[in-house]
Amino acid sequence: MLSSANADLSARWNRLRGEQPTLRIRDAAMALGVSEAELVALGIGTTATPLAANWRSILSEMPSVGRVMCLTRNEHCVHERHGRFEDVQVAGPHGLVLGPDIDLRLFLGGWKHGFAVREPLKQGERLSLQFFDNAGEAVHKIYATDETDRAAFDALIARHRAEAPDALAVAPRASDKVDRPDAEIDVEGLRQAWRAMTDTHEFIGMLGKFKVGRVQALRLVGDEFARELPPRALRSAMEMASADGTPIMIFVGSGGCIQIHTGPIKRLVEVPGWFNVLDPTFNLHLREAGVARVFSVRKPTDDGVVTSIEAFCSNNRNILLMFGARKPGKPELEPWRNIVARIEKQAAS
Repeated sequence: MLSSANADLSARWNRLRGEQPTLRIRDAAMALGVSEAELVALGIGTTATPLAANWRSILSEMPSVGRVMCLTRNEHCVHERHGRFEDVQVAGPHGLVLGPDIDLRLFLGGWKHGFAVREPLKQGERLSLQFFDNAGEAVHKIYATDETDRAAFDALIARHRAEAPDALAVAPRASDKVDRPDAEIDVEGLRQAWRAMTDTHEFIGMLGKFKVGRVQALRLVGDEFARELPPRALRSAMEMASADGTPIMIFVGSGGCIQIHTGPIKRLVEVPGWFNVLDPTFNLHLREAGVARVFSVRKPTDDGVVTSIEAFCSNNRNILLMFGARKPGKPELEPWRNIVARIEKQAAS
């Protein structure tokens, strides 16, 4: 039986769904002033099964279920990728899923709650695993598809259901970190360290060493390494890559997962409020109004310069990163560099 508080929340959510039947659960949670995990947890005993917090075992067993759809999102971008879990590597709070289709970077220290969710449809049900952080915000979701082994998926859920689940408790989302004043940043030291990079993975450590925010660093480092572009440059880069077939990499992160698409993008579709990639195995949904700043960025590596386009919201949170498709030990694709150069030229004109 629901508590009085949960019964009230359930009634408010039912009213909202009646008024806006197509409203996504994340947006419903925001409208109701609660977290998405709290709405999911209302279904415990009917549509939601709590999972034991053994994320490593769950992820390691995912190859057994066949093809799925993985979804990672932030406030302004949704990244959906179809494929199989193949090479799953989890050690402590960090993990990797490596494969031609499902490619994830996992930060499991931020995973606090998990549910198997069965959403009734007109025909059948939509089955998923959904994982949330301490604030009840979704960090990653895995959906069954027509090509999923449903028996294997059901067996995985049965093995990992929480026998005596704790009551759901969510904490307020942590405040965004405030950058130090620009005058306190050793800009010349930052430039020298940037110039000395040999691998893109050194970048985050460099920001920490100089105690500088990511957008702040892009603003201060100078045109040799970063140039600010108009927000529409993000769409332009996708349109150019789609037009000439240049394979790209698109990274979208939540607080606990970064999901990566590698390959060409083809079908670009605009609907009110959203710019979309709608390809058979990859979908991207970008809320363009949330894109406040876009930069082209160059990082030196042992394989040559690696160029990215990076988008941020008004709170300086990263929305997505875009690169030319590449593997370690291989130089960057020249067609991708040409796309970025064209966009920079357009911005300067």
